[in-house]
Amino acid sequence: MSTGEYDKICEDIRNRILEVVSKNGGHLSSSLGAVELIVAMHSVFDPKSDPFIFDVSHQAYAHKLLTGRWESFDGLRKMGGISGFTRPSESDADYFIAGHSSTSISVAVGAAKAIALKGENRTPVVLIGDGAMSAGMVYEAMNELGDRKYPIVIIINDNEMSIAKPIGAISYYLSHIIASPFLQKIKATLDGLLGSSETFRYLAKRFEESVRLITPGILFEEMGLDYIGPVDGHSVSDMIATLRRAKEMKKPVVVHAQTIKGKGYEIAQGKQEHWHGVGPFDKESGKPLKESGSESAAAIYSCALLELARKDDRIVGVTAAMPSGTGIDKLIAEFPERFWDVAIAEQHAVTSCAALAKEGFKPFCTIYSTFLQRGFDQIIHDTAIGELPVIFAIDRAGLVGGDGETHQGVFDVSYLRLIPNMVLFAPRDEESLKDAVRFAADLGKPCAFRYPRGAFYPHAIAPFKPFELGRAEWLKEGGDLLLIGYGNGAAKALAVWEILHSHGVEAGVLDLRFVKPIDREAVAAAAARYRRFAVLSDSSKVGGVSGALMETLCALGCKEVTITSFELPDLFLQQGEPHEIEASLGLGVEQIAKRLIDER
Repeated sequence: MSTGEYDKICEDIRNRILEVVSKNGGHLSSSLGAVELIVAMHSVFDPKSDPFIFDVSHQAYAHKLLTGRWESFDGLRKMGGISGFTRPSESDADYFIAGHSSTSISVAVGAAKAIALKGENRTPVVLIGDGAMSAGMVYEAMNELGDRKYPIVIIINDNEMSIAKPIGAISYYLSHIIASPFLQKIKATLDGLLGSSETFRYLAKRFEESVRLITPGILFEEMGLDYIGPVDGHSVSDMIATLRRAKEMKKPVVVHAQTIKGKGYEIAQGKQEHWHGVGPFDKESGKPLKESGSESAAAIYSCALLELARKDDRIVGVTAAMPSGTGIDKLIAEFPERFWDVAIAEQHAVTSCAALAKEGFKPFCTIYSTFLQRGFDQIIHDTAIGELPVIFAIDRAGLVGGDGETHQGVFDVSYLRLIPNMVLFAPRDEESLKDAVRFAADLGKPCAFRYPRGAFYPHAIAPFKPFELGRAEWLKEGGDLLLIGYGNGAAKALAVWEILHSHGVEAGVLDLRFVKPIDREAVAAAAARYRRFAVLSDSSKVGGVSGALMETLCALGCKEVTITSFELPDLFLQQGEPHEIEASLGLGVEQIAKRLIDER
């Protein structure tokens, strides 16, 4: 194909991405910035043979459009539609499921081992963003790859911005030092000299080795990987030539491509964090089509923590590459010496907070539920064993919508409940979230509280009491049915109660508040009065809230209570609006109320 034909393909892909994402929402600027890279990958490699491995895979929209999903792209991130990430069940061209950062090179090494064992002529090709290079798993994989020398092509998409401002020495190393025109001119001169006489080749080679000491080449070459770059990531012809060369080398090669995030859509172009992930918007103005009617839980948390930090200089905190999403950006702006974005490094985030706690500070470790999974060992080994009072503020808990199975925040109750010394609690609304921040700061124990993406579940106003360790809160009394809610599930329980009440069905409502330690006194009193418990929580049923209640009832010797769980089933839940997912599982408010009425 001619350069003009490649440019036309890239333009068509960008228009299609913009058309669909403006209607459905999705990862926009990262996908627009990677179009030429992906077109070049498809020109040089075969996705049905060569493993195409996209780190996170939020930038893989062009790949989807080039592999038979042009028409189905209209259903992007919609329930029953195609995923916003790579998904092998969706297409043979999607080698591996992805959604979290920094796993790609490890996947490629494993694939390369298998290819070598089978004696096949296939080459794994990785597309990884510069932000993902801040995570330790990348270097664990490169450490082995440099020793084993498997033929793998690793494209580093360097746009000087992952999601938020780049953090760390390696990001600076990649994005600034080697981009100078002076070094690029030297490199071009060396490439020319290497084709001259023996003497020139020798001198040029020695000089090139010296130059590498001040370029990222040294970082990769010292790990045993060849390095090419930087290359213009928006020149398809340059990328194709470079990738062909890298493929022919039959060894591990890093191709450093420089791109512009949001390329082709001026409003989103460049270092604008807002355009990384977006909801539906007007293409002409860039303005969102739908403004949120309620303040998000993250915004409420951010304001409450900021107010507390102004009064207590022992309040400190970290987030892992999500300052804006978690609201920690406001605290970083006001207290840059006390609040930090540690980049995509959840394990480091947890352990560094443990040390801060040991030194007498009150660290708030603010991380999405799905990403806190990555720090599980550090929560056990570095935090809980030593009873260090780290506070885990778990954002995006529960169903998160379009990001699907890799991002649903449904497992935190289950994986934290099994850890000794942990305190687990949850607010049900805006006011109790504010109090949760205060309570956690004063607790002096390792603890975690969860809150949803967006706003809390809408519910009837109920009286609010400050948190007390291990104490539930009675919201309604009556009948022989007790609705027990946890966190957002307590607000949902109030909504179910209203429907039951309108049908003449009396019921009680208990906001459990603490799942560890659970309020044994309240559970015993409830078991003495109510013969049926209905448990509501937007978390997994396995190891969840109903399990904690059953364990408590068994310990108390209570055998007459029937428990019905309306928690989330033992499934990886795919994308869709939370209310759509709930309805598909029979967990909508009206569905729960109808079932409880029918089972009277």
